[in-house]
Amino acid sequence: MTPIALRPPRHGEVAAKTDANPDGKGANGFMLDWYQSAPRSVVAKPQRQVLAEFFTSMLVLSATFKYKPVVGVPNYLYWINGEWNLSLIAPDEWSQERRENFAGTCILQADRTWTIAPCEVLAGRNPVSDAVRRFYEAFEQMLHTNLTLEEVLPFCVWQMPYYQRLNANALSRSIRSTIILGNQTSISCREWQRLLPGLEQMLLGSSA
Repeated sequence: MTPIALRPPRHGEVAAKTDANPDGKGANGFMLDWYQSAPRSVVAKPQRQVLAEFFTSMLVLSATFKYKPVVGVPNYLYWINGEWNLSLIAPDEWSQERRENFAGTCILQADRTWTIAPCEVLAGRNPVSDAVRRFYEAFEQMLHTNLTLEEVLPFCVWQMPYYQRLNANALSRSIRSTIILGNQTSISCREWQRLLPGLEQMLLGSSA
């Protein structure tokens, strides 16, 4: 599993225009969602915290979900049938099989980044922890470029479902604002890559 669902437009790539939203959202509904998803309480952060929150947020937004996440409400991340799923149903409300595939509790923050409280299953070697590790490795590889972090943010990824795409854009706006506030613009992704914290700290979405 890789962050392919959140692949940002390649350098020079222009997304095709469309006359209608394939998810059935009208212009008014989209503008309301756009306003409601605007990042709030954005502050400057250490570079490693920026990376950790970028990683955890991309992991969450690569999951399948068909609802509008709410700030501060717990969401639950599962690895099921070879893909990530985000749900409002807690693991103790699922079957044993679902509980075994639980990765962690995810919280959407006011600045539209996500944090993850990882499940203890990630401490061992199993399909869930292996999937997270592959995602981490793909994230690391994504940063292996001379583009700046601002240039690889997923502002507009048309192949993503509506709510994932909306939240990916909100995340991108948030990280860009954080970078500007922290005087961290124009730093190449390769330089950011050297500052990657360990996987456990990435999952916590905190600075190292």
